[in-house]
Amino acid sequence: MKNLWLLICISHWAHTAATVDSCTSVAIANPVVPGALVTSLTASMVNDYSINITGENNNWPAQNITVSFCQVNVSLTHPGTGDLVLNQVWLPVTGWNGIFLGIGGGGYVAGSWSSLAPAVQRGYAAVSTDAGHRSNDSGDATSWALASDGNVNQYLLLDFASRSVHDMTVLGKAVTTSFYGSAPKFSYWQGCSTGGRQGMMEAQRYPDDYDGIVAAAPAVQWNDFTPAQQWPFTVMNNEGYAPPQCEFDAVNAATIAACDGLDGLEDGIIAAPGLCNFDPTSLIGKTYICDSDGSQRHFSNKTATVVKKIWQGPLTANGSSAWYGILPGTNFSSLAPTETFSNGTTIPQPFEISDSWYRNFLFKDPNYNTSNISYAQFPALTHQSHQEYDSVMGTADPDLSAFKARGGKMLTWQGLADNLIMPNGTMHYYDQVAALDPTVGDFYRAFFAPGVGHCGGGFGYIPIDILTALRGWVENGTAPGVLEAATAFAINGTIRTQNLCPYPSVSKYTGSGDPAQAASFACESNF
Repeated sequence: MKNLWLLICISHWAHTAATVDSCTSVAIANPVVPGALVTSLTASMVNDYSINITGENNNWPAQNITVSFCQVNVSLTHPGTGDLVLNQVWLPVTGWNGIFLGIGGGGYVAGSWSSLAPAVQRGYAAVSTDAGHRSNDSGDATSWALASDGNVNQYLLLDFASRSVHDMTVLGKAVTTSFYGSAPKFSYWQGCSTGGRQGMMEAQRYPDDYDGIVAAAPAVQWNDFTPAQQWPFTVMNNEGYAPPQCEFDAVNAATIAACDGLDGLEDGIIAAPGLCNFDPTSLIGKTYICDSDGSQRHFSNKTATVVKKIWQGPLTANGSSAWYGILPGTNFSSLAPTETFSNGTTIPQPFEISDSWYRNFLFKDPNYNTSNISYAQFPALTHQSHQEYDSVMGTADPDLSAFKARGGKMLTWQGLADNLIMPNGTMHYYDQVAALDPTVGDFYRAFFAPGVGHCGGGFGYIPIDILTALRGWVENGTAPGVLEAATAFAINGTIRTQNLCPYPSVSKYTGSGDPAQAASFACESNF
């Protein structure tokens, strides 16, 4: 830890080339981006930009921040495509730490300008992109997916999938070098969900872009997990029953009660979901209290069927497993949202991101009614997704040899209660990388956080500063044996701490000591 803090202190060396007067379109050279044409570059000072950051996604500490910086807007197009991609580079005028940082997006949004603020506060020159579509709706791609009726905008899809991140990295480094008068010492990527997928895509297709990559809860295996996200909606429609959310919540409470102690510690978290064999049919007929209105109700046998199928995940045409379901104890409300009306009727609602993928990219009709999809149709649609989009959106290539050869390092972390992207899918990808290269731990490590949802949230343990851990690995060779993690808020008056262990090892309670303290846990091969 001392070495890491020394690294941070040393890296905040002063740069004298940058001044307020340097923040002009005349002073900053137009970047050269192979395959693209820069259409405009503007630069201006932004003073006292204030924002409240949540502490999730890119895992900065939650806080209100105010920063001043030089904002450089760079627009580019790829001749012949008709696209126009906007990129923003935010540059601290004083206190640059000599490092370049790419920031990812979420859902169908490729990047986030506001996420650049905490990066600038910490001294990074940071960049993000809109991938050529201006929509702020991370759940729906309707505004840009189709070039015309029935025709997918393949150019914008390519921009979103991979091209825009590589381009923004090239131009971001060039702008940074021009502004400060020296090139960045190191370049890093940080993102979660879509941002995690973008980081993975960089490692797979553009391995020279970044020295280190944080790819958290990555949306890899796109054409496997996106259909799996749609599966709960299809299940409820085909079973003709949608449980009210309070019944889903009660199922989760019973599941956690049954499986909490499987890791050797009862703390309200399922840390060993792979060992949880809770059968929801055991609840049929039992009473529960609906937390939305306090009423006493009985578990339905239809709910047991729906829950089992959601946990099971989608099936192939021959009835075998096609992909993973959400893990037991994970919140249902994201992928299996339902709406209950005043007359007591409950109907299923689709998950926006996967539903948009089906409507816009598979049916190529933004108005298609996906509630009509049958069990029999589902495998063929998944196959279509693979056929048409693996080469663009797959991000499933386990061959990271080029990234390894250039000395790159990558860290992934994900919550075991991730309510959007199945943790088993991330483990599957890591296992594929390891099968190709048994020395995978020398350049890529993954960590899984019990009780944590998608990119944060929940009652579990969130990494405190994964970017600093990555920098220690890249810049001084200190590979992270664990990730320091803590709960996002006090539980019974205490912020709990626990180290996350590199997969496939697990963090196991030693049997003695304060279970709220990391020192009471050790990395073991299994529970």
